[in-house]
Amino acid sequence: MLSNFIAPDSHDPRLNSKARYQMLVDGKSVDAASGKTIERVSPGHAGAVVGIWPEASADDVRLAVAAARRAFDTGPWPRMSGAERSRLMFKVADLILAHQEELALAESLEVGKPINQARGEIGFCADLWSYAAGQARALEGQSHNNIGDDRLGLVLREPVGVVGIITPWNFPFIIASERVPWAIGAGCTVVLKPSEFTSGTSIRMAELAREAGIPDGVFNVVTGYGDPAGQVLAEDPDIDMVAFTGSVRVGTKLGEIAARSVKRVGLELGGKGPQIVFADADLEAAADGIAYGVYHNAGQCCISGSRLLVEESIRDALMERLLEISRKVTFGDPLNERTKIGAMISEAHAQKVHSYVEAGVASGAKLLLGGGRVGREAGLYYAPTVFAGVTPDMSIAREEIFGPVLSTLTFKTADEAVAMANATEFGLSASVWSTNLEKALQSIRRIRAGRCWINSVIDGTPEMPIGGYKKSGLGRELGRYGFDEYSQFKGVHVTLGRPAPWFG
Repeated sequence: MLSNFIAPDSHDPRLNSKARYQMLVDGKSVDAASGKTIERVSPGHAGAVVGIWPEASADDVRLAVAAARRAFDTGPWPRMSGAERSRLMFKVADLILAHQEELALAESLEVGKPINQARGEIGFCADLWSYAAGQARALEGQSHNNIGDDRLGLVLREPVGVVGIITPWNFPFIIASERVPWAIGAGCTVVLKPSEFTSGTSIRMAELAREAGIPDGVFNVVTGYGDPAGQVLAEDPDIDMVAFTGSVRVGTKLGEIAARSVKRVGLELGGKGPQIVFADADLEAAADGIAYGVYHNAGQCCISGSRLLVEESIRDALMERLLEISRKVTFGDPLNERTKIGAMISEAHAQKVHSYVEAGVASGAKLLLGGGRVGREAGLYYAPTVFAGVTPDMSIAREEIFGPVLSTLTFKTADEAVAMANATEFGLSASVWSTNLEKALQSIRRIRAGRCWINSVIDGTPEMPIGGYKKSGLGRELGRYGFDEYSQFKGVHVTLGRPAPWFG
């Protein structure tokens, strides 16, 4: 067993909760009409059931959609002032902080992520809700007073309507918090469908919103599988918009379904983020950032910096530092405060990650570290893995692995680095490491990615927009731009006085 692996404690009393959840529909906690449920076994603690929630049928989802439709068409929420919506949303933020430890534990057990990481994420989500709450009373349209003495133009901002939101398993509370507060802050109503793997904290979010006073039907949660639950959200004519975060395959399918009824679609999809390290970079900082970028959340992160593009002259010096960190970084038991890397989400996903590692070895890449499962009897753990000698044509250089696997390529010029960074169908994120600000900025300008960093990675604040280029998605979340996703803009022409006659 590796010395940096922390074996899970099967006797930890926190594993005994077996939390039971109900869906939230029209302000009421309900089970699936069939009585069917889904049991979640912690990926970090083999055999431990940590959550049970309903398995919704298509009819269960339609009831939630109908509730959201009523709440939008006849309820008070879209007609409230921004100040009233803001006040209630601030209460949600406060309640999230008040329940931070409970939510962090559930998130850690369901996803398999380190408890310290989960704690920080819940705190960040409270900040997301607070920012959206503040902006909810600052949303505005426009007026055009320069189109003639007898004319005035108004641009009215209105909510898009009922929004179906489908979130993935890797960051369930964060990604729901990146979408729900912006949607309801704009005046929309929502039906949220979290992943069947990680539904507990999303249900708790809606329950806290109910406790804060968000009116019935504004924030509904249904739990179950993509087929039928997610598909109904894309197909139902009472849904005005579908917002999805997840794989390109599923996002493309949802987009096709939504297009049949001309629904608006917001998509944040896959990534293959490059981390470019120039010879003038601070190598200690870069090595630490690279490790964080690829190992964060066990690499199960769409903005993971999983492609290392390093200037040839410093390759050996950088790799020495990076490998030292990778050999020491603690991974294993999500409930241990020292753990930095947790578990894979499922057995199937762990096998998928390993199949990419095997493909990398078969294609001629040099495996410098890791490359295999650890502690199989205890949970779904994969060792930090580093490849060198990777070429752009290899699958480990082009495709999203979604695991703690780093592919290292080298370059000689900035032009070559940018070309390699863009040589993928994805465009979600990118990092550049350099002490030369001009070089870093000029490189970032030329990289086709929506979320970029200079001398850092996987950083963000509620004020900054996120989203993708190319197959990484459509639209933008967060910041002021995030409200535009959930808004319609109506042009109103006002004639002052009597218009000139058309006839006579």
